[in-house]
Amino acid sequence: METKTVVTALAALAQDSRLAIFRALVQAGPAGLAAGRISELTGIAPSSLSFHLKELSHAEMVSSQQAGRFVIYTANFSTMNALLGFLTENCCGGNPCSPVCTPACSTEKEPS
Repeated sequence: METKTVVTALAALAQDSRLAIFRALVQAGPAGLAAGRISELTGIAPSSLSFHLKELSHAEMVSSQQAGRFVIYTANFSTMNALLGFLTENCCGGNPCSPVCTPACSTEKEPS
């Protein structure tokens, strides 16, 4: 992952509302959430939510797709895992860390 991409992703997450949105989407998993549900879970007004989702999307931290009349947002797990990998690369100078890191989240969607 390039440093510029890392800085963009971290900047997108370095804001209370966007961090709350991203965490809600991570918790929802590959199925994602409609914008209205994200608004309900985070308490962010729809007008503000749109701005924050745009920032997260620009940083490639979230993806969206049309599902009928709804837009479903999902955490971009590949970007998240790449960011975590960048941050932990060469962790502890190559020595085992405590606690041992667990595998990153899967990007595969669960069967419907």
